[in-house]
Amino acid sequence: MVNSTQVLYFTLTAYFDAGLFKYLLFIIIMSLYISIICANVFLIVIICMNRSLHEPMYIFLCSLFANELQGSSGFFPFFLSQIISDIHTISLPFCFLQIFCLFSYINVQLCNLTLMSYDRYLAICYPLQYNSLMTFNKVAVLIALTWIYPFTEVAVMLSLSARLQLCGNIINKVYCDHYSIVKLSCSDTAANNVRGIVYTVCVVTGVVSLISYTYFKILKVCFSGSKHTRQKAISTCTPHLASLLNFSFGCLFEIIQSRFNMSGVPNFLRIFLSLYFLTCQPLFNPVLYGLKMSKIRSLCKSLLFEKM
Repeated sequence: MVNSTQVLYFTLTAYFDAGLFKYLLFIIIMSLYISIICANVFLIVIICMNRSLHEPMYIFLCSLFANELQGSSGFFPFFLSQIISDIHTISLPFCFLQIFCLFSYINVQLCNLTLMSYDRYLAICYPLQYNSLMTFNKVAVLIALTWIYPFTEVAVMLSLSARLQLCGNIINKVYCDHYSIVKLSCSDTAANNVRGIVYTVCVVTGVVSLISYTYFKILKVCFSGSKHTRQKAISTCTPHLASLLNFSFGCLFEIIQSRFNMSGVPNFLRIFLSLYFLTCQPLFNPVLYGLKMSKIRSLCKSLLFEKM
């Protein structure tokens, strides 16, 4: 029989001694965090303050940017404190809080991107009926579901994990990860495994299928439609597709690292790949949409350079 103990804290072993370079790293990460906050808040304000942007597509973007602020705030402050600390531990309650923030960020991001692909599908494939199909009330309900469902799903996940008896407190990462905690369990994890399978099936059949279907229909309309239709599709779908692929690859890196033995990969590279979706996506999206969306770009230019 495996002995279990009451775990009060976890030790994060992926951190390494960087010497005096940790202060340089702290400045770099802090600059990245400030840039993420400024970029996302700036675009949220731009969209909220301009009536010309009070359209479903831009409201969904507001939800996306708000989600990135939530995910960044659940990771960066803790990460910055750990960089300059000599002891890399995290208490059990705070570990579960961080898991809730990060996993809800991932799930809301996926739901937002799926919702945006559905919105583009309606706008391009049914342009005349778009306003009647995507009403303000429908937008509000969809955004509410985009946040409520992921928060509920993550809460259920954590409620199952909170009952597990743990036989260790070593997490080989720079932040708390749900799968790492489940691997530390010496009690029955059948309920956790069933939830994981159901969640995976729902993501594959729901998110992947819906996005694939919408883009298949969009491409079909583009090839058979006019030049104006193709230009509209390219201008609005390119940022979304780039964001989706960037986030998907980031999550794939993390899944591979969690499920397979990566001891042969340099520690710094493992850390970078595991943090990619947390550090790059929140800055990638506002920069991408700020540069690619013509309405947002023109408003940003007029706001930034009107007094120059």
